[in-house]
Amino acid sequence: MGTVALYFGFIGLTAIERIVELVVGKRNTAWSLAQGGVEHGQGHWPWMVTLHTAFLFACVGEVLWFSPDFMPVIGTSMLVLAVGCQGLRWWCIQTLGRRWNPRVIVIPGLAAVRSGPYRFFSHPNYVAVALEGIALPMIHGAWRTALGFTILNTILLTVRIRCENKALQSLESK
Repeated sequence: MGTVALYFGFIGLTAIERIVELVVGKRNTAWSLAQGGVEHGQGHWPWMVTLHTAFLFACVGEVLWFSPDFMPVIGTSMLVLAVGCQGLRWWCIQTLGRRWNPRVIVIPGLAAVRSGPYRFFSHPNYVAVALEGIALPMIHGAWRTALGFTILNTILLTVRIRCENKALQSLESK
């Protein structure tokens, strides 16, 4: 099996992982709302879904269209980084437990989480997303996708983090 087929398989596994995240997120969203949770920033959510879906298709599309060479040193190191990003992502999900979901929902009366990766920095999941946005396409030399996603994701995360910080401040001010 060639490197392209293996790469596409890895992208497929990543897509399955995203679907699992959405299932977990949907369940946790229902729980959060049932606890009186308040959603913030609904306007940017469709853009996030669109960007992250297009990202996976772009990883495949660029490799199909431009046929970049697989460079073992870069590809292997980026694969290790991408897997590490998954580990960080799931550490975040595990740490937040039922409170984790891909939306911005805060439950009044609950303190912000300051354990797990959140003891080191405020938005560890977004670190994972940003690094994965470079690593995943670069496994097989899809630098255009890495660049385009990084630019668009930076714009979107600026909005998202501002929204999330404001939502979390509403918890701390009460």
